[in-house]
Amino acid sequence: MTMQHPALEAGRRRRFAPNLWDALAFGLLFGALILIVHGGQGTLVPLAALNQTPVSLDPAQLPEYALRTTLRMLAAILASLVFTFLYGALAAKSRRAEMVLIPMLDILQSVPVLGFLSFTVVGFMSLFPGKVLGVELAAIFAIFTSQAWNMTFSFYQSLKTVPRDLDEATRSFRLTGWQRFWRLEVPFSMPGLVWNTMMSMSGGWFFVVASEAISVGDTTITLPGVGSYVALAIKEQNLPAVGWAVLAMLAVILIYDQLLFRPLVAWADKFRVETSASGAAPSSWLLSAARRTRLFQRLLRPLGALLSAVPRQRLAIQVAVPADARRALSSPLSDKVWLALVLAVTAYCLWTIVTFVATELTLPEVAQAFGLGVLTMLRVIVLIALATLIWVPIGVWIGLRPAWAERVQPMAQFLAAFPANIIFPFAVVAIVRLGLDPDIWLSPLMVLGTQWYILFNVVAGASAFPNDLREAAGTFRIRGWSWWKKVMLPGIFPYYVTGAITASGGSWNASIVAEVASWGDTTLRAHGIGAYIADATAAGDYPRIVLGIAVMSIFVILFNRLLWRPLYVFAGRRLRLD
Repeated sequence: MTMQHPALEAGRRRRFAPNLWDALAFGLLFGALILIVHGGQGTLVPLAALNQTPVSLDPAQLPEYALRTTLRMLAAILASLVFTFLYGALAAKSRRAEMVLIPMLDILQSVPVLGFLSFTVVGFMSLFPGKVLGVELAAIFAIFTSQAWNMTFSFYQSLKTVPRDLDEATRSFRLTGWQRFWRLEVPFSMPGLVWNTMMSMSGGWFFVVASEAISVGDTTITLPGVGSYVALAIKEQNLPAVGWAVLAMLAVILIYDQLLFRPLVAWADKFRVETSASGAAPSSWLLSAARRTRLFQRLLRPLGALLSAVPRQRLAIQVAVPADARRALSSPLSDKVWLALVLAVTAYCLWTIVTFVATELTLPEVAQAFGLGVLTMLRVIVLIALATLIWVPIGVWIGLRPAWAERVQPMAQFLAAFPANIIFPFAVVAIVRLGLDPDIWLSPLMVLGTQWYILFNVVAGASAFPNDLREAAGTFRIRGWSWWKKVMLPGIFPYYVTGAITASGGSWNASIVAEVASWGDTTLRAHGIGAYIADATAAGDYPRIVLGIAVMSIFVILFNRLLWRPLYVFAGRRLRLD
């Protein structure tokens, strides 16, 4: 029988003994679980309980409201992530599915949150009659609709621009589609997807005011949260309460930046595609603390082994299709049949919309709606162009400097999360007192919450830009405009297109709240399709709601088909980092 040396035995015990980092990790984990359970308890009470405890402007209630809002947004972001992987992968890998799914994504992006709520809230409430949970699900779905499209576009763009040499390497190693998805495509998309997830989380704050006040007929159900707190403060013209809400939002954003997104950015940095050593990598104190734990890592090791084994599984779905049928399905004739089927379904949907709208509306009013759509489109074009000129250089500068990216990240998240309707009172007062034209000066409110899509995507693109290409540009002394034209702009272009598409669609969506701004009894309106939809929604006029949404969707689809989609194809074919 051999005896171990006492010093070796003591060292072995120290390796597995808990340390202070374990205490921190367990404290954060159990604290998060307690908050989730506490916040979730409020979803199981009857609807009548909301009337017994209405939303109050007491600042002492803001921590509770912030918890409820944050849980809704985290639930929506998880649903958005699942949707992103399924929808984005199908659209990128199937040419025929892409013909349908990408235009559908354009439409979904253009449909306003109020439009989703108008037609889905009754269905969610019927799942849990008389319970707050049904209304909570409706609010989570509304927030989901403000988050998912941006993440899906980012993932789709990444799958379409995977470097050919990496794709050929996976095929030469005979990886199945399942393995290639988890070991190449998802890791390659991670830098951009993480930044777009941050943007989606921040963008959800923009619509949280609308999503936490659910209207059913003549009844409005207000859920406790920061959004309903802000809505009540604006209604009562209580500026101190608005200030408290802003401080609460800032605190929440700083907390989940440190505990969630900063670790994700540091973790995703290892997926950058480059062959030379990069500069200073982003860091996270939480990720460093987790790596220094002893007991915590030992307990999570089986889970980590299970998760790492999933991408290695050689899962492959083999469908027995006869050779003749396979040739028929891949023939040009089948493509034409599929296109004809898609056009037929599209024509049927358009005919259904036309017959519904024609029950109450005349052709001149339809023409007027299209004219209002042209006005809103001009605003979107000008605002996106200005945002591009401002934020592309700034985003590149930040993305190439990880240390600055860490400092700017929470500030950018806060600015992106800052609801534009908080600024509306100041805009209304300034426009009235200075006698300005609302058609011009209400327009910037449309881009306040959406310009950050461009910044975040450009930062993601610059952060993921291969360091070896930067070094090669320095070696060949490529500087000035040549550096922008030949090196950086081609490298970030796919990311920029993703940001511009989502910023454009978000601006169309934001026009509904930006073209009608109010403070107390003073209301200003700008001529546009957004104001048309907002007025129709307030009046409960469903034919005009459908007409406004249809007109907006048509403009967004045409805009994307004629401009953004060709740029996407150009980025995928000519600007891949091969």
